[in-house]
Amino acid sequence: MSAKPTGATPVTAQPGHPGDVGRRIAQRRSQLGLSREETARRAGMAVEYLEHLESSPATVEAGSLTRLAGALGTSARQLLGGDLDRPPGRAAAAAHPVLKELAASECWAKLAPGGVGRVALTAPEGPVVLPVNYRVLDGTLIFRTAVGGTPASTVGSRVAFEVDQVDEALRTGWSVLVVGAATPFDEPEAIEHLIRRGAPDPWAGGVRDVWVRIKPSTVTGRTISTSDTAPQADREP
Repeated sequence: MSAKPTGATPVTAQPGHPGDVGRRIAQRRSQLGLSREETARRAGMAVEYLEHLESSPATVEAGSLTRLAGALGTSARQLLGGDLDRPPGRAAAAAHPVLKELAASECWAKLAPGGVGRVALTAPEGPVVLPVNYRVLDGTLIFRTAVGGTPASTVGSRVAFEVDQVDEALRTGWSVLVVGAATPFDEPEAIEHLIRRGAPDPWAGGVRDVWVRIKPSTVTGRTISTSDTAPQADREP
């Protein structure tokens, strides 16, 4: 078996998480029922290197990735997340899923970093769900939109706002649902504070001068884990 290759060109990927490549390797290996030792033998690499790839954020050398793809009967593109443009959650469910309700404080911890969420509203043409970049401020959610845009019509109405995350490799995930009133957000000092933090900066670009605040009336959430990944207190005896 060879040690970690040197001098090879590193593969620069853009996975959703720096450890996603390793988790895809481990997921594929599990699907095939292969041990780490057998996979390393087939790929001609040290077991320690494969363990490093699967357990730590790492840049995979091109040659190693190609050999791993061959050993696992897949392609380097798939291991790098070539299907990231497809909806998540297509993998089979975990054998023993554990569903848990989140406390309000846990929901806010999930919401706190900001990012992309989906606002659901009733438009003249019917129900609409749209993605928006958001941030959290003083127990409320803030997003920006364009004058006359559909998201701007949320002002003065009751809306739902959802944020989630799915880990395809581990078959785990969470979702948080906020329901509340959408109101205009026109506090100059608070807006300046958010702008200094660089957020919320709409990925859609263009002029987004309408600031909207969602004041929650209810915040609920759930997590899906497995008996292997759930905290010990959540596992069935």
